[in-house]
Amino acid sequence: MIRMAREIPLIMMKEIGYTYPNGTRALKNINLNIFTGELIGIMGRNGAGKTSLIRTLNGLIRPTSGNIYIKNENINSKSIATLSKIVGIIFQNPFHQLFANSVEEEINFSLRSLNLSKEEIQKRTDQTLLEFDLEKYRKRSPLNLSGGESKKLAAASIICRDPQILIFDEPTLGQDAKEIEFFINLINNERKKRKTIILITHNIEFAYEYIPRTILMTEGQIIADGSTKEVLNNEFLIGQTSLILPQICQFYLALQELGLQEINKISSKNDMTDYLRNLIKNKSSKI
Repeated sequence: MIRMAREIPLIMMKEIGYTYPNGTRALKNINLNIFTGELIGIMGRNGAGKTSLIRTLNGLIRPTSGNIYIKNENINSKSIATLSKIVGIIFQNPFHQLFANSVEEEINFSLRSLNLSKEEIQKRTDQTLLEFDLEKYRKRSPLNLSGGESKKLAAASIICRDPQILIFDEPTLGQDAKEIEFFINLINNERKKRKTIILITHNIEFAYEYIPRTILMTEGQIIADGSTKEVLNNEFLIGQTSLILPQICQFYLALQELGLQEINKISSKNDMTDYLRNLIKNKSSKI
């Protein structure tokens, strides 16, 4: 994404530190700029500080040092209620944020703090249920939804408020191919609205294929921030975060060890499939 020289980041984190009451230092001198419309992945081992980092963005925890600016305003004194209109977090476990008696009530309740009329709340509730394919569950308790549907409802209850920044914590965890496809379409639609989207994920294959920029964290610090393909191709960095190289990278390295040619063009699953197909075809023609 091309940036204008004077574009101000939507999110600026300057020297952010956070220490939990038990003395654990979760964040250490974090400096990070995120621009409007970006899609970013945050990756690292459990306990690296990923969740602590995103919780500082909507006031769930307050940094013990440093400052955070959103839309060029210091958010230190802003309430969680105010920040939730700008920053929406969809947690890994949907039942950490679902509590209403029915799916419809869940969406309805989420919209009530926006100072909308009853008519507008109901209109947006109906629209959200249709967009997320939850209409058929309108009167059902969230507790009686499948794992995939409950994750969808959790996302709907945040996105219906139209926050400018969307944060997803492990959105593909436990999801089947159809549910992941729905999520991909969802983030694509939100990006068309110039939303800024941050994903915490351990799904390195998903990140490699769909996320343009990746931040790697370990022990409360950022150790890499850049193009996903460059970051996730780096064996040293991957080793520091206990991740595994993407399958495409492993495939590329295996071909390289075999001395095969024309492998520099392999950068996606389709490229990998095409290469193997052509390799088998060429081998067969020589038999």
